[in-house]
Order: sequence, then C-alpha cells, then structure tokens
Amino acid sequence: MSNPLTFRALSHLLMYPDDAMRKELPAVIDVLREERSLSEGTRRALMGFAQDIHAGDGWDVQETYVNLFDRTRSLSLHLFEHVHGESRDRGPAMVDLINVYARHGLELSDGHELPDYLPLFLEFLSVLPLDEALELLKEPLHVIQALGARLRNHDSAYGLVFSALEELAGVRPLIASEPAREEDIDAAWQDAEVRFLDNTAPCSSAAGRP
Repeated sequence: MSNPLTFRALSHLLMYPDDAMRKELPAVIDVLREERSLSEGTRRALMGFAQDIHAGDGWDVQETYVNLFDRTRSLSLHLFEHVHGESRDRGPAMVDLINVYARHGLELSDGHELPDYLPLFLEFLSVLPLDEALELLKEPLHVIQALGARLRNHDSAYGLVFSALEELAGVRPLIASEPAREEDIDAAWQDAEVRFLDNTAPCSSAAGRP
C-alpha cells in the first residue's frame, strides 16, 4: 500500500517556522485538504493551524516554537531524550535508528539533524509503504502520546499534530497532568524503551534524503 504525503505534511508542521518553512505551508495545506488519511475534523484543525503559522508574525511564531521545543525540556522533539536522556544508552539507540534509515536507503549527511529528531523520523516514514510506516510509528508511540498530552496541557496548537499521529496509529489521545517540578519532569522523561526492530525489507523509493 502506498504512503500518502500526510506524514510529510505533519513533519513540516513540526519544523522550526523560519521563512523557508512558512513559504511551503500552502503546499502542506493542499496535502491536508486533498488527502483522506485523517478525519475531516482533524484535517480542518491542522489546516487552520498551518494558516495561523503562515499568516502570523515571524518573530512571534518562532518565539513560540523555541519556548516550547527548545526551552521546555519535557517537550523536546528528540525522541531518545525522553527515553535515555544523557545516558550512554542513547548512543547505541541512535546507531540502531541510523541503521534502520540506511537499510531503507536514507543516509544522513554531516550537519544533518540527529536521527531521533521527530520531524526527520516522520519524513522518513513518508517514503515507506504505509503499512511499514505505521508499524514503525508504533515503536516511539508512547513518547509521541506523552508529548501530545503535555502540549495539550500547554493549550498549544502543536498538540494537533500529535493528535493526528495518534489518529493514524489508531489510538486515543492521552490526557495527563504536566509535571510541575524539574525533578518530576526528569522522572516523567524516563518512558519505556524505544527499540526500532526493523523487520521490513529495504524500500527502493527511500533513496537519498526524504
């Protein structure tokens, strides 16, 4: 089964909203409008979110993004941050994920984002057959659900992207309280281990960067 562009659209919505990112948002809106991978309500909400980023003041949307994902430790978009933190186990986990990418023809160049960066991971899923993409999405799903719950508790529209991923995976969004203390955040980070057990065959359409 071929993979629609919805994963790529969701990936784009989680990228830093610089001028280049915002310039591509009309195309993202077109994908969300035309494809039927998500429910109509979810697609409409995401299109409205994309329009808000596109029309918003550049400094404001960038500051919102930085405050959420760069300055709020529990909202990091690097998946293994929530599993391994700074422990030495993070390195082997990175290698495992790089190997998954490589087996599907994706080679990460110097200066590329770390392999566990969620927008990169979603871009990778967009070039796989849909059944394989959904199977790999299940591996970090508990982390994705935790991030979605935390964003919804921040009343952030970025939570819509995570709700869409949960919908694609066929699970209901989590509702959880945001930890109030830094030590509680550290404890909440230690989610279940993510193991990318790639049992899929290499995909010829995944050559190069997605």
